[in-house]
Amino acid sequence: MEKIGFIGIGLMGLPMCQRLLAAHCDLTVYNRTPSKTQALQEQGAKAVDSIESLVSSVDIIMLCVSDTLAVESVMAEALPYLKPKQIIVDFSSISPAATRQLATSVEAKQCAWIDSPVSGGVAGAEAGSLAIMVGGDTHILKTIEPILQNLGQRITHMGPNGAGQTSKICNQMLVSCNVLVMAEVMALAKKSGVDAARLPEALKGGFADSLPLQLTGPRMAEQDFDEVKWKVKTLLKDLDMANTLAHDMTSSVPMAGLGAELMRQHAARGFAEQDPSTLVMLYEALLEK
Repeated sequence: MEKIGFIGIGLMGLPMCQRLLAAHCDLTVYNRTPSKTQALQEQGAKAVDSIESLVSSVDIIMLCVSDTLAVESVMAEALPYLKPKQIIVDFSSISPAATRQLATSVEAKQCAWIDSPVSGGVAGAEAGSLAIMVGGDTHILKTIEPILQNLGQRITHMGPNGAGQTSKICNQMLVSCNVLVMAEVMALAKKSGVDAARLPEALKGGFADSLPLQLTGPRMAEQDFDEVKWKVKTLLKDLDMANTLAHDMTSSVPMAGLGAELMRQHAARGFAEQDPSTLVMLYEALLEK
């Protein structure tokens, strides 16, 4: 049985690791804040205090960290200790260009890189129903697919390294613009005297329905913001990557451009670490002017 190492025990990393433990995987974990590994240790994971210790003791290295700089920082520490035939699986959402550079650097160590960003949020991670978009060698993917099946309901090979990350950017463009329009709708409905809390029910099954609407719409209507299931700063980071990619590809993405600026405006008001359901407050403030 392959020994798996997991770096990054955050909102997504924790439930993903719990799924791996439930599948009886041999799991070693590392997080820069050691206390975040405590629950996993109680469930059977081994915890180490350095990236070097993790890399030296596993066959597959999984990453789920915040952004491109974080992945590059982790790999700068890991690279000297990589062993031939190790596989790095990156669940983070990062730059496609940086992904290709990272893949080249680990291939020089006779290792393989699989970019496999996920969609489905914390609920999907807990249920093992994530959508996983994969870039990298198909033969390598086949060797780790039984492990990934514990985490996702759909694993789609999108092309060579970087294709998984490009697909995730496309995913986040749709998600981010959707949640921004949803916030507009909820604020406008409330201002117009409509019970916004009933909108998700009223629209269910129609063309306007979506999983984000059913999960996030009621929270917007009731201003239930306490539980942070995803973060404004994450969507902003992904929209900025969408605009960078569009610039590099000489492609036009006006909706993503506007979305990034609206998301940035909301983050600047102190909501960067908050759940995107708080976006309704941005529009309520605008409507009051």
